[in-house]
Amino acid sequence: MKKRSFMMLLSIVLLQIIPLGSTFSQDGLKVFISVDMEGVAGVAASDQVRVDGRDYHMARVWTTSEANAAIEGALDAGATEIVVNDSHGQMRNIIADELNPAARLITGSPKPLGMMQGIDDTFDAAVFIGYHARAGTIDGVLDHTYFGAAVYSLRINDLEVGESELNAFIAGHFGVPVVMIAGDRAVCEQVREILGPNIITAEVKEGIGRTAANTLVPSEAQKKIREKTRIAIENRGEIEPFLLLSPYRFEIDFLYSYQAAAAELVPGVERIAARTVVYTQDDFIEGFRLFRALLSLARP
Repeated sequence: MKKRSFMMLLSIVLLQIIPLGSTFSQDGLKVFISVDMEGVAGVAASDQVRVDGRDYHMARVWTTSEANAAIEGALDAGATEIVVNDSHGQMRNIIADELNPAARLITGSPKPLGMMQGIDDTFDAAVFIGYHARAGTIDGVLDHTYFGAAVYSLRINDLEVGESELNAFIAGHFGVPVVMIAGDRAVCEQVREILGPNIITAEVKEGIGRTAANTLVPSEAQKKIREKTRIAIENRGEIEPFLLLSPYRFEIDFLYSYQAAAAELVPGVERIAARTVVYTQDDFIEGFRLFRALLSLARP
């Protein structure tokens, strides 16, 4: 396993986020790319991101092309190893034989770490492509939090988070900084607010309500993603990994009371309101895995 040194914890903690410094690989530059779909340029409607949707295949093409743009940006920055994790829905959206062969692809589900499957402490940087705002965001294109049929809100240590922040904390658990996020304007604003102003964002569209957008055409979005990815990885030393203070208190507001009733059957999970449960874990990954298990119980 690659040796990795860590700086002393900063004395000033903003929003309970602790940046942990890490050294870079001496034998190559390793980049992790997580690819969602709702935040891809050209996507604005739910039938574009469902396998049975009329426009799903076209959205798959755009998603694969944005993944390729991020791969190319990573290569421009000197990456020697790239792993792409298909992170949307059933996680079989990226067209494998159209992906740049410089990367390896993780596809299919279920996966223990979900959208972050494959991340570990050997990576030097992480990039998120096609990401979207958390549930309940004004003008967030197809906004939701991890599982739209179950989750109304997720708070960790009293901080409301979406998929971007949650996945950034998973990366932080392994000492890996998330250096760039591409998606709609709403998610770009949210990550800068929570993860800090140094994170680089590639805004590819602006929401007009939940199911309409003013978007760059895919080719222009891809150029932007490639350039922003290169810049972010080259300047990765300016962005620290992100973690929250332990212990980790997860508080989930479900859409329906029966979902909270199912969740409270799990030992250690307390129901504090009709639709709300809480639990605490000392290990962030264990807390995340329990979150995933509760969502499985909450399926309609």
